[in-house]
Order: sequence, then structure tokens, then C-alpha cells
Amino acid sequence: MFPALSRPARRTALLIALLAAVSVGAQFLHLKAVRAEPPLATALEMARYFTILTHLLVAVTFGVISRPIRGGVSGAWLAALTLSMVMVGLVYHLLLSHLIDFTGLGWWADHGLHTAGPLAIAFWWLVHAPKRRLEYPDLPIFALWPAVYCAYVLARGSVDGVYPYPFLDLTTLGREAVAVNLAGLFVLVLLGGVGMISIGRFADR
Repeated sequence: MFPALSRPARRTALLIALLAAVSVGAQFLHLKAVRAEPPLATALEMARYFTILTHLLVAVTFGVISRPIRGGVSGAWLAALTLSMVMVGLVYHLLLSHLIDFTGLGWWADHGLHTAGPLAIAFWWLVHAPKRRLEYPDLPIFALWPAVYCAYVLARGSVDGVYPYPFLDLTTLGREAVAVNLAGLFVLVLLGGVGMISIGRFADR
């Protein structure tokens, strides 16, 4: 847990929570209009994606820390969630952004989820988050959410045969290839965690 935040930190945390929620809502409305699906089908489809679920975690986490009380969430969890959001933005802009040219509401949802959200939480963490207590033994926390997500996606995919990301597609790749991909993913996550802890310890000197 960390101490109560300053008023500017709490207010900007609330804005980030709202940004995450609004971005997910905009994506829902965009997909519902494009696909003409029932609302439940659209929500269930969105719930396959790391980006969407991570934004929902951001909305809840930053809503909690926007309150004027001590504690609420751990500094390690906040750093891990920030890393997940940074990865969302980097992967999208480096590998995926050129694949689809969104317009209208889809454009706003896309940039809210993949640009404004990751940038906002990264900036907030650098400026406002207490980082002094981050330690290298906290590294497993950085892998916690990606591990839970991957387990969920693989379990759901084994039932309905749908995998949202090619590198997790058990049907196409097989177990061994997916295991290798997961090992590589978690190496990257842990390296990112080392970087976050190092930045945090340097920034809080």
C-alpha cells in the first residue's frame, strides 16, 4: 500500500479512470454499430482482448486511488498495470496500427485505448506514483495479470476455438509453439518489470 496521494494526483487519477471507461464504452458502441450484434455478443467478444480488460482494470484501480484515503492498491500492482498499458500502446503502434484505418467513433475509441490511455497512465506513474518501495522481489506481480489473462484466453479458446491473438492459437500452432511464445512473452514482461523498478528507484531518489 502507499500513502494518500495529493489532490492533483487524485484528480488526474480520476480522469484516467474516466478515460479508460469512456474508451471501452466508445469501442463497444463502435463495434455494436459495425457488426450489428446483440449487446451481450459484442461485450463477450470484447472480453477476449487484453487491451479491453486491461483498461477495465485501469478504470477500477484508478477509481480506487482517486479517493482521499491511504492505501487502496499496492505500488507494485500499480507499476505492473502501468507496464501492461505501456505494452498495449507499444505493440499496437509498432505492429498493428497500420492494419486498419478507423474513422468516426472507431478512430476515437482506437486512440483512446491505444494512445491516450497508455500515455496518460505512464505520465501519471512517472509524476505521481510512489516508487521508493518497489523492489526486485516484486517481479512476479508484473507477470500476474498477463498470466491470468493468458490462462483465461487459452481456457476460453479450448471451449469455443477462438483465440484473439495468433501467438496464442492452440489450434493452429499446437501446444509446444504456444508454450514457447508464452515463455518469450513472460521474459519480456519480466524485463519490463526490471526496467520499471529501476526507473522507479532512480526517479524516487
